Amino acid sequence: MKRQAYQPILITDASRSQGDQLNSRQRRYVLMMGIRVACLVVGAILVGAQAPLLWLWLPLCGLGMVLIPWLAVLLANDRPPKEEHRLANRFRHEQRDASPPMSISAEEQPHKVIDAEL
Repeated sequence: MKRQAYQPILITDASRSQGDQLNSRQRRYVLMMGIRVACLVVGAILVGAQAPLLWLWLPLCGLGMVLIPWLAVLLANDRPPKEEHRLANRFRHEQRDASPPMSISAEEQPHKVIDAEL
């Protein structure tokens, strides 16, 4: 029986890891460059076979060979925006609460009531 890869369930608002982002950008780049190679091969075949409407298909293939690498590089270098700029944290004078999340302060803690009548 084949085991399935462990896929954790996303329950937070955390962004994807840098490795995952890099892998998806690399896959997208390779796919787009594969389309560019396909445009080159199709253009060469159309010229060799002297296909009808060559005046239409050849500029489309040429446009694909010029625009696709440019778009591939732009998309490969694209990262999701950071939520806050690093320098903004240096100039912000907020005091963060030292208590862990969901903790109860001393005033809010329930007190034990001792019955003296027992």
